[in-house]
Amino acid sequence: MFKRTLLLSSILSTTLLSACGGSSDTTTPATTKSVFDSFPAAGSSLPYSVLRNDTTDAKTQQTLEIRNGGYGSAMTKHPTNTHQFYAMTDRGPNAAYTGGSYGSGVKFPVPTYTPRIGLFEVGENGAITQVKEILLKRPDGRLISGLPNNSGLGGTGETPYNENGDPIVLNQSLPYHAETNSIKLDDYGLDSEGLVALKDGTFWVSDEYGPHIVHYDANGIEIGRINAFTSDARVTDTTGINLPAEFANRWANRGMEGLAVTPDEKTLVGIMQSTLYNPTKADTVNFDLTRIVTINLETKEIGQYLYQQDKAKNANSEIVALSATEYLVIDRDTAFLYGGPTGTATPTAIKHINRIDLSTGTNLETVSVSDRITNDDATGLLVDGKTLEAVPADSGDTNVWATLAKLGIQPVEKTLVVDMVAEKSYPHDKMEGLWVINENTLGVINDDDFATWATAGALEQKMLDSSTIDQNHLFIINTKLTP
Repeated sequence: MFKRTLLLSSILSTTLLSACGGSSDTTTPATTKSVFDSFPAAGSSLPYSVLRNDTTDAKTQQTLEIRNGGYGSAMTKHPTNTHQFYAMTDRGPNAAYTGGSYGSGVKFPVPTYTPRIGLFEVGENGAITQVKEILLKRPDGRLISGLPNNSGLGGTGETPYNENGDPIVLNQSLPYHAETNSIKLDDYGLDSEGLVALKDGTFWVSDEYGPHIVHYDANGIEIGRINAFTSDARVTDTTGINLPAEFANRWANRGMEGLAVTPDEKTLVGIMQSTLYNPTKADTVNFDLTRIVTINLETKEIGQYLYQQDKAKNANSEIVALSATEYLVIDRDTAFLYGGPTGTATPTAIKHINRIDLSTGTNLETVSVSDRITNDDATGLLVDGKTLEAVPADSGDTNVWATLAKLGIQPVEKTLVVDMVAEKSYPHDKMEGLWVINENTLGVINDDDFATWATAGALEQKMLDSSTIDQNHLFIINTKLTP
């Protein structure tokens, strides 16, 4: 049933894209209830265009269609229109690549791709149209790319390659040369993953590179930036706020995956996708511990909280505010319920939406030092000289959480709100967008990775099963979101 609905929706949505642009992003339809009541139970696909269809699928040797698409890395409500939502892409089509001559890195089959925000509208019977797109830009108005940053500003040594495995260099018509034609990086490049839309028309975007949290105006031009790098003049020249230094010790490609704002729009709340490698990967042992940061934009006060994942090495890929202290958080694995491109079905796939309350957790920024607890400027709170990601459980404790509890450090409490596998037989690997429509209605969107996949660095079509290409898909869930 899902495959049939997905195919019909894909045909409808692709047709609608050719006519997009005629809808208004300021007019609120009169009857919200009727539109969402008529939404298909199996969901509806977003429209897409084709970026490239001139490469070959390494698995099937058929034409590989690289799509745009990709509007699934984040999702947020339109501040005034209840039928519209914003969705965002990440850095563009890419695939991990370890076979390059210049170190491990990432293949970018569309290296000039610009991360972007799309505005979408939901109509009767699940019809989704794209109203507009906003390409992200530097402060001077030039387009950014999704290429990695330099190491001093959050890069972790990912070398960018093209689809053939050749390094992406400053002048693509000439071969690589360390001095005259070096690897092309982009200090303004983002692997965008978290999105907030404010009532003044501006956006805040968090990413997986720095992590950076960047403020964009309504046209996508950068007007502010927050990160953990005190030497970055763009931070002190704009917001004057820095993230705690330990956030720079991100697990590569698992940075600040989710971003929310309190209802009064005064405080940003970000969540890291996974455990920090704090201080290094070799030190890290507590892989179910992730961090939440709060940033008061008026007072510049920073808060930090711990979240215990449902399973170690899961991904927290979205956070959205219900109130000043209550939030919904995605807690998921990367498994495909029906096998996906790997062909291995996973009936135990985890695609959870949990409700948390920050007031139930310990603000790490307020913890007092003691004989066991100290603070380090570079790595944050320490227990017996080790970071929270690296500290072992005390002898006799069941896990590190029991040890932290003895020291007065508690994670935020969480409650399961929706199990998307049980509720919708969710077939995708990535669940990355949440849209709170009202107190009883929630939208969920997947990241389709521009319909691309890779095996050992070779590009393939991303499939849900043998005949269905993965595509951005919106699900509507009716459930009570608050206690």
